[in-house]
This record gives sequence, structure tokens and C-alpha cells, in this order.
Amino acid sequence: MDMGDDKPKPHVVCIPYPAQSHMKAMLKLAKLLHQKGFHITFVNTEYNHRRLLEARGPDSLQGLPDFQFQTIPDGLPPSDANATQHIPSLCESIRKNCISPFLSLLHQLNNRPGMPPVTCIISDGFMTFTITAAQQLGIPVMLFFTLAACGFMGFYQFHILLEKGLTPLKDESYLTNGYLDTVIDWIPGMKDIRLKDLPSFIRTRDPNDIPFNFCMEACQRCSKASAIIIHTFDALEPHLLDVLSTM
Repeated sequence: MDMGDDKPKPHVVCIPYPAQSHMKAMLKLAKLLHQKGFHITFVNTEYNHRRLLEARGPDSLQGLPDFQFQTIPDGLPPSDANATQHIPSLCESIRKNCISPFLSLLHQLNNRPGMPPVTCIISDGFMTFTITAAQQLGIPVMLFFTLAACGFMGFYQFHILLEKGLTPLKDESYLTNGYLDTVIDWIPGMKDIRLKDLPSFIRTRDPNDIPFNFCMEACQRCSKASAIIIHTFDALEPHLLDVLSTM
């Protein structure tokens, strides 16, 4: 037998942002990696894990020996509701409460008999507490933004829009008075973009808006990751991907 066969599989921990579209995209990526021989631990919040079990049955997430599901709490008060959570509250709780249980889970995985140690984290791009966890464990972390390159580049402009005073909006009239037609001419690879073409969080009138600041902070921290994965392909956005590859 080739000695290479005795090597433990690389163990990737995948953790999506706890919303349906983010979870679906991350699960597809995790399945692709599993097919290539990776050991996968897929981390849901306890709230979403319960909803999945209720929808698919009690045995639906038992997984395989090398593809397992684990959970961490999201820090919000317990709820039996079967509905999408309040996004601002969820964002704020993720920011404050998820790092500790995530680190605890990683330590458990690294000390579990018969399981290869965690070698990499693939995190949703907006779950940036994972960067801190990866730094503490000395392992790489990749951020997966489950949107197209143009969407990522739009979020990446949030801090510039704030610095230029283009957001938050002054009052509600700015939604209808033509202000959102303001041309944004500095984004490389994106011509003729207007304010209204950017992610809708820029339309807030609150300088302390939680989703806006949550997304802005995520994009400002993404440079600390080992790599960034964008949910797109070369033929769709070649010019923008060329720009991103040089950033």
C-alpha cells in the first residue's frame, strides 16, 4: 500500500451565514470538496439545525463518517418559531456571541479520537469572527462570499460611500428625489453604476444601522483571510475578477 494512503484526510470546517441562500451555496461547495477527498464538518446554528430536522426528519442530518453536521448557538433567545430570524438582531448577535462557541467546537474536533485535526476553515464572508478563530489555531481561513463578484465589489465600497458622505441618506425624500441615480464612477470594472444599483443597505438613514455596519466591517476584514472565494465564474465576470485578483 502506498504510504500516502495512511495520511489523514484534510479536514475542512464549513460555516455559512445562517440564512437559506448562504447555507445552500456553502453546502454545494462542501459537497464538491467531499467528493475530492476532504473530511467535512458543516456547522449550522442550533436554530437552523432544529428547523432542518423538523423539515427533513430526525435522521436527515446524520451525515457520513467523513461528512458530519455540528452546531453552535447564535446567541439569540430560544425560539420555537419556524421562520427567518430578525436580520439586525442576528447580525449583532453573531458579531458578539459566536466566537467563543465556535472556538470550543474547533477544540472538540481537534481532540476527537479517529477524526483528523482541522486543517482549514471555509467561512461565509460575513462570519468574520472565524478569522480570529483561525488565527488562534494557526490554520488558514478562506472566506466564501455567496454572491457574484459585482455584488462583492458593491459591498466593498461601503466604507468609501460612508467616507464620501453618500450614505446614510439625509432623510426619506432621498429615496424618491433622484438622489439614488447619483453615478458612482470610481469602482474598477463596474461602469455606469448608480447608488441604486448597489446593495440596498446603503439606503439606510441611520449611521448606526446594524446590517450596513456588519457588512462593511466584514469587507474591511476580508484581507486578513488566506483566500477569498466568490460565487461566480470567469466567463460571467472576467473584467471584475481580473480587478479582484490584484486587490
